[in-house]
Amino acid sequence: MKRAPIPDDDDDSVARKGKVVTTTEGWPELLRRTTTKPPPILLDELIAEILLRIPARSLVRLRNSVCSSWRTLISSSQFAKDHLRRSMAVDPALTHPRIAYYSSRYSYPTIGVFSIRSVFENRPHEPTKVVAYEGRRHRLIIGSCNGLLCLHDNERAMLWNPCTGFTSQPLEIGRIFYVCGFGYDHVNDKYKLFLIEEKKSGGSVTRIFTFGPKSTWRTIQDFPYRLRDHNNKAILINTAGHFVSGTGTLNWLLCSCLTSFVAVLSLDLVKETYSQISLPSRDSDDALRVLPRLGILRGCLAVCYETKKTHWTLWMMKEYGVPQFWTKLAIIPRHPLLLDPPLNCALEPMYMLKNDVLLVNSPNGKFVLCNLNDDSIDFPNIDSSGDGMTKLRPLSRCSGPRIFHIYHESLVSPSHFGLPTCSSEMWLFKPSL
Repeated sequence: MKRAPIPDDDDDSVARKGKVVTTTEGWPELLRRTTTKPPPILLDELIAEILLRIPARSLVRLRNSVCSSWRTLISSSQFAKDHLRRSMAVDPALTHPRIAYYSSRYSYPTIGVFSIRSVFENRPHEPTKVVAYEGRRHRLIIGSCNGLLCLHDNERAMLWNPCTGFTSQPLEIGRIFYVCGFGYDHVNDKYKLFLIEEKKSGGSVTRIFTFGPKSTWRTIQDFPYRLRDHNNKAILINTAGHFVSGTGTLNWLLCSCLTSFVAVLSLDLVKETYSQISLPSRDSDDALRVLPRLGILRGCLAVCYETKKTHWTLWMMKEYGVPQFWTKLAIIPRHPLLLDPPLNCALEPMYMLKNDVLLVNSPNGKFVLCNLNDDSIDFPNIDSSGDGMTKLRPLSRCSGPRIFHIYHESLVSPSHFGLPTCSSEMWLFKPSL
């Protein structure tokens, strides 16, 4: 399958006419070029407007290498918000989407990260390299939002921006939980952590933790689904809620293995209330034991079903919360290479480009690029040898047992909402020779 080239901020090629160079080497060539005449003085507003068009990773390099006024501007909370808002509105690919993962079976202290753009663009002989970050202990990823990853180590939670390297100081939260989620309340400008905790005396309690200068727990309405009730007619497929940007919601997939029932259970982080969203119905003739998969594509909820044992049907909700806006996005043939060995789940939608090439995690645990125009598939070459997870199979052969989260690079910092920050909790992992 031919892959279209995608612009890269690490590419040193000459900028095309009318474009601003977005690499540090050439950035911005107009401002760096030495001439016999004094360089023109640019208005602060014009400089800010230019910088808003530069990817976050390049701005991080520029922040410490140009001048104090740029450092102040790039480090400000308002600029980070404006930059994120513009990048996501114009083209989310400009935010350099990445996949972060951790081991769900072994307690490795590392988190692997690799570029989604490289997965789409690189040729088979050019592997996408995994970059690993190491912490002081094993940490799982609860969720991602606006470039921040929420990490937890069974006792403490912290926020980490892999692009800038900053983390919040770990906060003691303790407690054992088995349903969780992390997202952004855009109305009140608050980042929130949702947990259902087990009580030592039995039972559970539902809480929300709001990150800020006075971070506090609050008990909210009970989760409207009893997880350990054997009388449940449906099961919760994903324990970590999917955050849908712009809606302020966390979403879980409910599914029955006995009937054709499927639905999305949603938590509104603004109102802190629950609702249920119906999904496109499954055919009663389909194998109900094959579980659907929930994901986020182009900022919208997406769900994938197996249909008639011959193909997968991918749906996308183009207007959140309105069941009538479920749109059939694609019908993907069941390729034998994606089913060996067979597992009881559908494709997991991960990311889609504008040219209708879709990245999925297949039932047999392999990352696959599906071209929705010609039904061709391709297996990306992902080199995970440096992730420090030595007991796991190479990522190009099998994705499990790893848990994946997609994030978009940003300048958002925990300090922007009142949390003390540091840069000593996560660092680049150096494999031993």
